[in-house]
Amino acid sequence: MTVSNGRVRVHIEASDPVSAMGVGGELRLRPDVLVLDPAEQLSADVTVLVSDEVDSITCTRIRALHRDGCSKVVVVVTRLEDAGLLAAVEAGACGILRRSEACAERVAGAVVTAARGDGSVPPDLLGRLLSQVSRLQRHVLAPRGLSLNGFTEREVDVLRLLSEGWDTAEIAGKLAYSERTVKNVIHDITARLQLRNRAHAVAYAMRAGVI
Repeated sequence: MTVSNGRVRVHIEASDPVSAMGVGGELRLRPDVLVLDPAEQLSADVTVLVSDEVDSITCTRIRALHRDGCSKVVVVVTRLEDAGLLAAVEAGACGILRRSEACAERVAGAVVTAARGDGSVPPDLLGRLLSQVSRLQRHVLAPRGLSLNGFTEREVDVLRLLSEGWDTAEIAGKLAYSERTVKNVIHDITARLQLRNRAHAVAYAMRAGVI
């Protein structure tokens, strides 16, 4: 966590200045948070994005903040539907709060949590999010042979055998694929994830908990 004198540096962004001032005023009372001036936003540890709802504009802004170097985004939203919840998480938000519940303590808590690299979602929203993820896995990804970790079932099988020291011919025989298919699977993984070689692919999969 990057801090200034023990305080998390926060940039506040909103579609209207009144909302920005309101959230900023609350956070300025907190000893663990330092609210930055707009001109200092590039040095922020966390951005608090205040919005009426999680729409395409909000999601685009979350992604833009990531591209600009701010990977920690906490969203404070007035209206939050199930689809918006999933969209915000998918866009990269690591904290979500309802505006009606966004007191200074809760916003500051979400900011500090984000700065530490963790995420925060209200308990009732977390249950809804997990339910949506489960439906996504069952009805969208699984029928296409995909999983939430980004690997297909075939890729996981090949990676598992690679990790056990099997060569291309042995993997092909074990899985009843051609050697060309096995090579293509490995190439697709390394190219998609920008990995250097087979060993790098196995290490990546192990760190991700895939194998």
